[in-house]
Amino acid sequence: MKFVPEPTDDLRIVGKRYYGRWLSAIVVLLCVAAMVNSMINNPRFEWGVIAENFTGASILQGVLMTIQLTVISVVLGFAFGTVLALMRLSSNPVLSSVSWAYTWFFRGVPMLVQLFLWYNIAALYPSISLSLPGLGEVWSAQSNALISPFSAAVIALVMHQSAYAAEIVRAGIQSVSNGQIEAARALGYRPAQIFRFTVLPQAMRAILPPAGNEVIGQLKTTAVVSVISLQDVLFSAQIIYQRTYEVIPLLLVATLWYLLLTSVLSVGQYWVERHFSRGVTRNPQVNWVGRLIAARRRRLEQGVEHG
Repeated sequence: MKFVPEPTDDLRIVGKRYYGRWLSAIVVLLCVAAMVNSMINNPRFEWGVIAENFTGASILQGVLMTIQLTVISVVLGFAFGTVLALMRLSSNPVLSSVSWAYTWFFRGVPMLVQLFLWYNIAALYPSISLSLPGLGEVWSAQSNALISPFSAAVIALVMHQSAYAAEIVRAGIQSVSNGQIEAARALGYRPAQIFRFTVLPQAMRAILPPAGNEVIGQLKTTAVVSVISLQDVLFSAQIIYQRTYEVIPLLLVATLWYLLLTSVLSVGQYWVERHFSRGVTRNPQVNWVGRLIAARRRRLEQGVEHG
């Protein structure tokens, strides 16, 4: 005879205890506390020197240069990258091949090598000129005068960024289903309107997360311009510690500024992603299955169901 337990009104759900989770959390917190204590009490960090130079005129000038290079390279890089992505998706084999070759080359060559190539472009082309058929040469300039360290940095950063941006935008566009495009065509939208009102808003959800990471990565990539004596935040720190020999404190100043700038970009990325994700949620209670599970859980907690 099968035993059937008597229903009881004091039935309650007891959550499972995760002792390993608590133990690992305690171990991690102890390690973090030990690290923070070491950083605070180690006199070699020279926090006074860090505080003194953190807002120095030379450092702030370098921060402005870093921000300027980041903004220019990201805006122009993603604008050019969008054009490259559309070329890659084109049915024209010439446009598609050129876009693929561009992306292949500039993703394959390290950023530092690209920077040196543009900085020394005068070795290949001593002068740059513009000639028109029937008119001859209408404009000419020396490459050394035309390509300054800032120009070389901007060109290298933009071309490097555009190659990665092209792949990000292309992946975002391809994430939009063909059914959406067919529906827009059925409504009489022109190709430009389909891209603007149908493809782009939906593609942004797939584009923004990797694009945000790419922007943050580009901010850190600008540090390579210090090798051509362009005064970004890292080069500014180097100028100071070459004079004072306070290497570690000045490198920590540059580190803190990079952390601050990337944190601001991360917050901005969060709000932009939230804006374009309106109407889309991953909360399981918004669908009917999630609502049924939640309702059953509430009834169990209230003691309505037994066994």
